[in-house]
Amino acid sequence: MFTRISNGWALSKQSFHVLMLDKELLLFPIMSGISCLLVLASFALPLWNSKYVDVIMNDQQAPQDPVAYVILFAFYFVNYFVMIFFNSALMSCAIIRLKGGNPGIGDGFNSALNRLPQIAGWALVSATVGFIIKMIESRSERLGQFVAGLLGMAWSITTYFVIPVLVVERKNPFESIKRSVGILRETWGESLVANFGIGMIMFLVMIPLIAMIVGGGFLISSGSVALGGALIGVAIFGILLASLVSSACHSIVIAAIYLYAAEDEVPEVFDHDLISHAFAQK
Repeated sequence: MFTRISNGWALSKQSFHVLMLDKELLLFPIMSGISCLLVLASFALPLWNSKYVDVIMNDQQAPQDPVAYVILFAFYFVNYFVMIFFNSALMSCAIIRLKGGNPGIGDGFNSALNRLPQIAGWALVSATVGFIIKMIESRSERLGQFVAGLLGMAWSITTYFVIPVLVVERKNPFESIKRSVGILRETWGESLVANFGIGMIMFLVMIPLIAMIVGGGFLISSGSVALGGALIGVAIFGILLASLVSSACHSIVIAAIYLYAAEDEVPEVFDHDLISHAFAQK
């Protein structure tokens, strides 16, 4: 177990090294976030003066009639499509880099555009599962939230490798899930611990940033509005940047583990011994 944790931690650090070679990969999560905000606006603004706006704006509001169900599902589908599109573009660039290439933003977009049927199919499945989990959660406060949390966790683990499978192998959604589960069985230790490693690094980075926000709040309350506001602004920018880096590193780690598990290929920019020793234990 300690060896797995060490390997996962090292994999997460090497993913950051890969990101430094292609800093432009950070643009994909930025564009994904902006696009999701635009999707929200495109649904919320036309419905602003109607009773259906709460379906979009209030995450705890359960649909009350068939039209509300349709609106919420459509919102889920478009959101998932946008996120999967940009994740696929990022994953494509990560795989190109890990295979020794020098990807550009255009390479990611071209790859995602060439896989629109697979992306749309996976968005439909993801929206359906997300919609069902939402309905379970909204029907009963405590029990519903507990069951929904378990289902969401199981779904996240089961579909861990779906995006690289979609990008590289172009399988349909159900074949992608089956393939993802197969790869996860071989790499569950490194896959989940590497993800934990990125989360732990993110947590350590967040501690001083949150402290800066608290300190800024104290400064504002004591009358130093400009200094306190500046401190909070820097901290918020740091949190956003850390989130972007975490998202990109997560995709790179998944791509690296996928390439070795699926193609028996050690990514060129990763340490050969680290990868090979990691999977010698599977």
